[in-house]
Amino acid sequence: MAVRIHFTDDDLAQIRLAQAPDPMWEALLSMHMLQTDTASLVFGSWRNAVRRQLAGPTGELLRLAPPVGYSADFLTPAAGTGGLDAGIGALLSTPRQRLGHDLAELAHDGRRLPSWARLLADGDKGAVTHLGGLHRQYFGTALAPWWNRVRTRFDAERAAHTRHLADGGLGGLLNTLHPGIAWHRPVLEITGLGIDRDIHLDGRGLLVLPSYFCWRRPTLLKDPTLPCVVVYPMAHETALSTAPGLRSLNALLGRTRAEILETVADGGVTTTELAHDTGVAPATASHHVGVLRKAGLLTTRRAGRVVLHTVTPLGLALLDGRA
Repeated sequence: MAVRIHFTDDDLAQIRLAQAPDPMWEALLSMHMLQTDTASLVFGSWRNAVRRQLAGPTGELLRLAPPVGYSADFLTPAAGTGGLDAGIGALLSTPRQRLGHDLAELAHDGRRLPSWARLLADGDKGAVTHLGGLHRQYFGTALAPWWNRVRTRFDAERAAHTRHLADGGLGGLLNTLHPGIAWHRPVLEITGLGIDRDIHLDGRGLLVLPSYFCWRRPTLLKDPTLPCVVVYPMAHETALSTAPGLRSLNALLGRTRAEILETVADGGVTTTELAHDTGVAPATASHHVGVLRKAGLLTTRRAGRVVLHTVTPLGLALLDGRA
């Protein structure tokens, strides 16, 4: 079984790569992860910390996002690509029909809904405001302390996208996103979702969104009439820890490392490119990159045949003089 997304020529021109992590999607998928014990090597430390801190009323939000099966589509509005405030603003403006439809879908699956779900389904203003408040509280507890890490991995993923797009075109990019995603022009096939469906975009285009908390397989909204987003798991190098890796920060003294940091800040680059731009031997550049990476200022990931280095938010803050 597979989901087949059919593209017109107009759709091909409207494939977009997300510019930043979507806080609404990350919130939803982190709720899934919070309700399981999977991927403990990556998320175990984060999960334990959040479970200790999450207040009772905020936990009611999890009932709208069960880890298996359907989750309410209204939790991930398209406006989330504009940031948390835009996403919650769109959540507060969800049409009554959408609220009722999604909550009925959850109830049909036998899910136990919050006590205020009936009011929410009716579009009650107080219930909708309560939902927005819970969502903001959840983000503050479960995601905000780790958001720099999420953004770092996202930036590395996007740098790899850009390189694939330049080297192999659209097909080269789509075929490298995830083993469960295959491009057979003009159809994008997604396997592993347990459903068989054809989606015709008809000029709507497609957003490609890597996610930190998406795990093992891609996902997308159930309602095919909503804006089409393909969310897929980004690569993970290390665990989502509560402690930043700052132990090697004092090793950053020196002109060459500062120059390397500035060069990487301009975009994802390879070790060879760094050596050329800074006038050092490749082995020397590799050594300095290792020190910067251990200090949490650079991140590295493979993009096809090459390995790309990108700067982290901490590295950017250091360059901007804010650290």
